[in-house]
Amino acid sequence: MQIRERLAKRASKAGVQLSEVAIAGLSSYFELLRKWNRKVSLTSLPVEEEGDEAVDRLLLEPVIAAKYLPKADAEVLDIGSGGGSPAIPMKIASPEMGLRMIESKTRKAAFLREVVRTLDLDRTSVDAVRSEELLSRPTLHDAIDVVTMRAVRIDRKTLAEIQSFIKPGGALFLFGTIASSTATLGAPHLVGGESYHLLRQWGSRLEILRKPSA
Repeated sequence: MQIRERLAKRASKAGVQLSEVAIAGLSSYFELLRKWNRKVSLTSLPVEEEGDEAVDRLLLEPVIAAKYLPKADAEVLDIGSGGGSPAIPMKIASPEMGLRMIESKTRKAAFLREVVRTLDLDRTSVDAVRSEELLSRPTLHDAIDVVTMRAVRIDRKTLAEIQSFIKPGGALFLFGTIASSTATLGAPHLVGGESYHLLRQWGSRLEILRKPSA
């Protein structure tokens, strides 16, 4: 089964509506991920087999999460972008949003730039730096509507740094196992309490922490 057919089938089963444009974009991203993953370790999920878990977790979970964006043209900062999920599928699902991906590893950053170029994603950029280095850029302070993180080791200090980027009233989206490990940390200047199932069969969740409005 071709990736487009499998994606359409899995989306239908999950009750997710995808346009033909979105299916084409997500499929192209998945093909690039599979090609690059043979040389650069981008994901541990079985993309070669196009299995249900890889399609669901890499493509559909971010699409579902995109519906929680505060507005269509939200400014999104993805930290530790790696293989591009959830950031790129969210961008494909919500094409008006602005996206800035942060990936410190050079080869992974090169992959992300290739995806941006191939899919012709506008309002999308890649910074090959560590997130801590961005703290020295005043223009990014209180400038981001939503920060997203997945499969990134996180602690109280990291949360304190991240909140600097988020606008008052903005949010931090934590995907997957991060949610369960972060809920007990306590986040300075961020208020939790919102947790959503993404795809129950995989036990995946989205936790949203919000920065109170000034």
